[in-house]
Amino acid sequence: MADDREHVIEGHRGTIVVREWPHPRPRCLVLVVHGYGEHVGRYAEVAEVLVGHGAAVFGPDHVGHGRSAGERVLIEDFEDVVAHVHAVAGLARDAHPGVPVVVIGHSMGGMIAARYAQLHGDGLAALVLSGPVIGDWELPRRLLALDEIPDTPISPAALSRDPGVGAAYAADPLVWHGPMKRPTLEAFTRMLDTVSAESKGGGIGQLPLLWLHGEDDRLVPLPGSRVGVEELRADGTTERIYPGARHEVFHETNKADVVADLLHFLDGVFTH
Repeated sequence: MADDREHVIEGHRGTIVVREWPHPRPRCLVLVVHGYGEHVGRYAEVAEVLVGHGAAVFGPDHVGHGRSAGERVLIEDFEDVVAHVHAVAGLARDAHPGVPVVVIGHSMGGMIAARYAQLHGDGLAALVLSGPVIGDWELPRRLLALDEIPDTPISPAALSRDPGVGAAYAADPLVWHGPMKRPTLEAFTRMLDTVSAESKGGGIGQLPLLWLHGEDDRLVPLPGSRVGVEELRADGTTERIYPGARHEVFHETNKADVVADLLHFLDGVFTH
């Protein structure tokens, strides 16, 4: 959109770039929390639909991602990233006091969003998790067991059945196309354990939760995420599993259905 805006906040390792898709009188504020190796600009289409549905949308490029500072894809402590998201929430609330806040987290961003809900859920109206890295995700421990992390980037074909999505991802200079880094993998395992342990101490309770997942997600397999969703123990969980869909359901061939499910969920949250 021509009128999207950029903000800069101070993070733990330098500046964090935040993108805003504004709405003059929003009924809700949506924080978009992107996944590993990508950036929030990849969610522009979803953000524009949300703005059309009455939301003001904000999202940071995480440390080491997109246009934010830091060594590429190096995250040493995901609690820092959760704190950055909280700072973005403050930015949004300052612009629109008293407006309810929803967090949408995809993949790695789903893990960050789940942790955010554990820490700050009393300030949220709803939580949306898309292909979330929670529960039993074996990739970090499998890679950490190796002497050397293989230089095997994410396969664009694993993202969506739409080949255009993979082509755009492969050509995007703000996307990381190299190997995962050991400190980031170690941070993943710690945060997965933290989210699981905190869930056992008490779930997110009455916070409305929408879980979206592709049935054919090979990057973050469905059964492992189900473990994490069940551990969160939300009293009201809405589950949408899309047959044949891969990892990025917001970029899938059935994305219109996914967005319709998201909007229907939000309408339910804000009409009760």
